[in-house]
Amino acid sequence: MRAFDLTPFYRSTVGFDRLFSLLDQASGEAAAPGYPPYNIERSGENDYRITVAVSGFSPAELSIVTKENTLTIRGEKSAPEAGNTAEVLYRGIAARAFERAFQLADYVTVKNATLENGLLHVDLAREIPEAKKPRTIPIGIAAPAQPPVIENDNQKAA
Repeated sequence: MRAFDLTPFYRSTVGFDRLFSLLDQASGEAAAPGYPPYNIERSGENDYRITVAVSGFSPAELSIVTKENTLTIRGEKSAPEAGNTAEVLYRGIAARAFERAFQLADYVTVKNATLENGLLHVDLAREIPEAKKPRTIPIGIAAPAQPPVIENDNQKAA
């Protein structure tokens, strides 16, 4: 059984706090490594990239879906062509169907997805709405209070 310490990720990421909590909980239940392997990278203060190893899959065999705060990446190999009569003696390259789901933090959206050299790169950005961003309120200096002017009855008579 493998034990992963995800504590360093809590300190170094902003957008995936819930993701690492879920991974931490799931690591005790899943004894076998997941397929396909993936990386989560932080490329800026609010920019992230998920890289999934999908060698052997074409863009048509992959799908990326976001619903609410869940990003789901699916891969399903198409049926082999009828004209291909080659007999496979050993199959070491995994080509099975897969589904990977990632829990995204609030306000994290998918910006782009590219397939390059057998790696699927999904670029994410955290865009906090202006209404949710902290505002700095300027503090002004109040003018000193003027003492009230009191009129005497003697001054009114004159």
